[in-house]
Amino acid sequence: MLEKLYINTIAGRLDVKDWQVEHCIELFEEGATVPFISRYRKERTGALDEVQVAEIRFHYQKFLELDKRKTAVLASIEEQGKLDPQLEKAIKQAVELQTLEDLYLPYRPKRRTRASMAKEKGLEPLAAKMMTLQVDRFSEYVKSFVNEKVKDVEEALQGAKDIIAENLAERQEIRQELRSFYVKSGRICSKIAKGADEEEAEKFQNYFDFSEDISRMPAHRVLAVLRGAEEGCLSVKVSVDETIPIKIINRLFYKGQKCSSFQLYEQLEDAVGDAYKRLLHPSIENEAVKIAKERADLESVKVFGENLRQLLLAPPVGQKRTLAIDPGFRTGCKVVCLDEQGALLHNDTIYPHPPANEKIMAMKKISNMVESYKIEVIAIGNGTASRETEAFIKRLSFPHAVKVYSVSEDGASIYSASPVAREEFPQYDVTVRGAVSIGRRLMDPLAELVKIDPKSLGIGQYQHDVDQSLLKEKLDDVVVSCVNSVGVNLNTASKHLLSYISGIGPALAQNIVDYRTNNGAFTSRAQLLKVKRLGEKVYEQAAGFLRIPGAENPLDNSAVHPERYELVSKMAASVNLPLGELVGNKEKIDSIDISSFVDDQVGLPTLNDIIQELAKPGRDPRSGIKVLEFSNEIHSIEDVKPGMELPGIITNITNFGAFVDVGIKQNGLIHVSNMADRFISNPAEVVKLHQHVQVRVLEVDVKRNRIQLKLLK
Repeated sequence: MLEKLYINTIAGRLDVKDWQVEHCIELFEEGATVPFISRYRKERTGALDEVQVAEIRFHYQKFLELDKRKTAVLASIEEQGKLDPQLEKAIKQAVELQTLEDLYLPYRPKRRTRASMAKEKGLEPLAAKMMTLQVDRFSEYVKSFVNEKVKDVEEALQGAKDIIAENLAERQEIRQELRSFYVKSGRICSKIAKGADEEEAEKFQNYFDFSEDISRMPAHRVLAVLRGAEEGCLSVKVSVDETIPIKIINRLFYKGQKCSSFQLYEQLEDAVGDAYKRLLHPSIENEAVKIAKERADLESVKVFGENLRQLLLAPPVGQKRTLAIDPGFRTGCKVVCLDEQGALLHNDTIYPHPPANEKIMAMKKISNMVESYKIEVIAIGNGTASRETEAFIKRLSFPHAVKVYSVSEDGASIYSASPVAREEFPQYDVTVRGAVSIGRRLMDPLAELVKIDPKSLGIGQYQHDVDQSLLKEKLDDVVVSCVNSVGVNLNTASKHLLSYISGIGPALAQNIVDYRTNNGAFTSRAQLLKVKRLGEKVYEQAAGFLRIPGAENPLDNSAVHPERYELVSKMAASVNLPLGELVGNKEKIDSIDISSFVDDQVGLPTLNDIIQELAKPGRDPRSGIKVLEFSNEIHSIEDVKPGMELPGIITNITNFGAFVDVGIKQNGLIHVSNMADRFISNPAEVVKLHQHVQVRVLEVDVKRNRIQLKLLK
């Protein structure tokens, strides 16, 4: 169990009770997952939600890493024979990695420095005496250090000042206060780097003469400037009023005391100035930039995570027979037909556009496929030739109503060339696989998009510049959260979807699919225990998130956990109904006195969840899908003119604005300043991913493929 110090710190940071943190950590150590804890252990945690549980886990893991680092630091200092009780206590009480590293800095093994060479000459006692501020007959005292290793007074003084400068630069309290000052008051400044390729650097022209407060600099600008520096296009530094750091060092060094002589004071002032300019400024400057980067990473990862959640929870069209088209001009449009489960029934290629212009043949093929395969919906990829293909399809008449949807192609090409796609469709080429992905993501976005690296889905900002391990952890959490909040059909879910279910993972997901293949469909949740290597603990974590439509026990198709089946049976008996007749019977469910079922294990939070689930078992939290009709006036960026008012759909949200698909290849940008009449700092306050909007065109730059928009509604 984590130390009480860490538990108290987590509770304070998240504004929750110590016992809630402690119980969460106990559950983590028992092998419980975030979705399971937040859904099925509300009494243990005081009904913490999924976000709070995930935050506790994040800090818990960070403190485990911090504890390991403390052990290594303590061992290193003890080996040097320099570990005293005061230092040991300070190290053990540190709750920030930076604080720990500051404490360790004076003892960290380092290469030879000016100070270490001065110490080799025996000048450490001189430096120590000077730092007491009291040196009688200063000149004579300094002369006493002149010997065969130290040729004169100047060398003695310089060596002592080098030792003092290093001492000051390694003091934890000085570094901490300077770091805070730089982060609060420093400015990040950038200019074009010397020797930079001007053509290559042109994309960073906004930052050729740039300066902004670190504390106010938005994440996207921090990442843009640092990318420019990384690519050798920009020179970046942190600028501060240098008089203030000197005052900070003097205050913490002198502590209100005076020197015994002006000569000593002059030498100490030299040491302070050298400590700042040569050692502290470069180091704290790097740390301030690092802190700004870490903050930008967290903000950007949060934006990416919110976008991914909205994308994965986009409304599904459901189990409908689907015709999907991956449109193209010269290479034609790849067409696939899918059954209700997303299985590939047929594929073909049509050429209704230039240069082939085989419109009649294409019309016949589409009409035959719609009729032969009883197609209910048509999905058209939103890339090249999308609008032309949509217009072609809408001119056709079918014997029954068929809805047409535009579907994002982002990531389809990545999926089509992936091992996952090759395993699913080994006999088909990438064009067929891409069209299948487009069709399936209309039917069930969540089930299809989990197969694709989220970084390839066209959402987020500067995702390749942020901390990749942090990004992966956040995105994995989002996928797991979405999959478990919706739940999956145990008998139809792919192994990729199953792998995100609480407690399962890739290996067990494959075992479930193998069991299903060899033994037929699951008829009860309890059958999961027959799956190879799926034991009681995994069953506990996973069962509540798996659904079996048509199961003998109706609770197997609900979010009610098997551990509560007996309780639900008692509820049914309390209103004189068989279990099967209670599920979905709102009148009888409302008549249950749930307070009579409260005991040591089950409280009102869990009982309320059960009642809601009995009323609407297996309810999908996703809303219904809508069709968006793009403007018929535009088909390319050349058709877009300032002043036009167009319908569109939000495709990406960043800190600086939202991107909108208005029905052409290039997305337009609604800058944050054009999203509302009032000032807003977060575009996510105003719009959501996939939201249908009305926009006005403000500016069109055909050369740079940029469209500036204003949000109307």
